[in-house]
Amino acid sequence: MRNKWYWLFKNVFVGPFLRVYNRPTIIGAENIPATGGALLVSNHQAVMDSFYLPLLCPRQITFPAKKEYFTGTGVKGKLQRWFFTSVGQIPIDRSSGDAAQSAMDAGEAVIKRGDVLCIYPEGTRSPDGRLYRGKTGMARIAMATKAPIIPVAMLGTRKANPIGSWIPRPTRVGIVIGAPIDPMQFAAERGLDANEYSTQRELTDHVMHVLAELSGQTYVDVYAADVKKSLEAGRGYPPAAMPGA
Repeated sequence: MRNKWYWLFKNVFVGPFLRVYNRPTIIGAENIPATGGALLVSNHQAVMDSFYLPLLCPRQITFPAKKEYFTGTGVKGKLQRWFFTSVGQIPIDRSSGDAAQSAMDAGEAVIKRGDVLCIYPEGTRSPDGRLYRGKTGMARIAMATKAPIIPVAMLGTRKANPIGSWIPRPTRVGIVIGAPIDPMQFAAERGLDANEYSTQRELTDHVMHVLAELSGQTYVDVYAADVKKSLEAGRGYPPAAMPGA
């Protein structure tokens, strides 16, 4: 699916500035299939991961985005709504009772129409630069659509766009695209049932360890959202996520 605003964002409005300012590079772009549905699975270091990856990816990418980006009011709200709508993002209502299923259905639809979907399996940005446990929605979508999983490592984006910053810093960023992972082959080689949660959990853990190797990040087998809640509540890091543990 082609979107003229996506093209303008990438080639006119923002892309040229970022190419000069952050000099982004990409390795392994050939691992992204030229046609057909595919699932990019990336670590998540910064808001601008969703800028740099589309900038260098040879195909248009669709990201799930929280519904609030599409419902804001005032000048800021209108700008957000215009941006996320114009670049083809899909709104997800995280507050609804069936939020997970809605996200699944929306993601599957993108892939089934032959487009590229990108998911951040950590579910939120890393609070400290380490790689956290992945959620299984990524594996469920891959199993349901039989789409290849393309691991993506974002490098340096945390320094270029620290949490809380709006203007990027002049730091170089990089992207490494790993070899595709066939979800059905993964299950078949291990004698696993693709429909079982345990299989989806195993596939998710495998992909996260591939991302750790590509990115060089330390892997933490705890959900990032749980760490953030603990830090925000003033309880510090959960024992299993203590730096250096």
